[in-house]
Amino acid sequence: MEVILAENAGFCFGVKRAVDTVYEQTKTGEKIYTYGPIIHNKEVVDDLRTKGVNVIESESELENIKEGCVIIRSHGLPESICEKIKKQGLKCVDATCPFVKRIHDIVRKESEAGKQIVIIGNAGHPEVEGIMGWCRTPAIVIESIEEAEKFEYDGQKEICIVSQTTYNYNKFQDIVEIFTKKGYNVIVVNTICNATEVRQAEAAKIAAQVDIMIVIGDNHSSNTRKLYEICMKECENTHFIQVLDDLHLDLPKSVRLVGITAGASTPNNIIEEVQNYVRFNF
Repeated sequence: MEVILAENAGFCFGVKRAVDTVYEQTKTGEKIYTYGPIIHNKEVVDDLRTKGVNVIESESELENIKEGCVIIRSHGLPESICEKIKKQGLKCVDATCPFVKRIHDIVRKESEAGKQIVIIGNAGHPEVEGIMGWCRTPAIVIESIEEAEKFEYDGQKEICIVSQTTYNYNKFQDIVEIFTKKGYNVIVVNTICNATEVRQAEAAKIAAQVDIMIVIGDNHSSNTRKLYEICMKECENTHFIQVLDDLHLDLPKSVRLVGITAGASTPNNIIEEVQNYVRFNF
């Protein structure tokens, strides 16, 4: 059996930078906290917890912390929470992905200029909530093509469209086209991370040629779920797993080609473990 492993699988630049930042901070001897899980991967978060890194889940929890270092997660945070960390006299280390930070700067500038911000992304996702928290006026979140088709806007403001960095590129283009056909006065800033576009395109290409596709990533990882959706369209026999123990394959002899990809928050050791298992056990 042949296994095709995607070249663009596992930690992206922003995730690696954030994780490395936390591990470096654990060497300082300070009390370390991350506001929300630093990335969407349970194995990484659990390992950091063994090194004394605690996760803050709410503003009320933050208010009870009197000393130590708070690290801003890779997804970013609303500006108000960032300011709150500093006002409490806590050390603040910003591990926001630079590509997400760029969106913060765009929406702040464009909303200050009087534009209506529209974010194409998953409502409730921490990255989207963080982006909303940098807008000077309320933003609108569009999650799907169906929502875009139903959307009606009678405001006089010019619309500025941005995207969650991990959103499906093709869906983003379809939604932008819908807004354009509606005749709205829009400016579009494609803020999907280039690494996301490359990863999604490669996953689709591999899935289209294999008998079985395996997508590895945390259940809460937005970019991994999108990889799964993309692969499912090309290969019905696609499996979404978090770790090797989740993989339960009963492969027929006709299977000759297996593809593997992984979300941007998946550690290399998990990818290698799955790859080696498939190579040597089937």
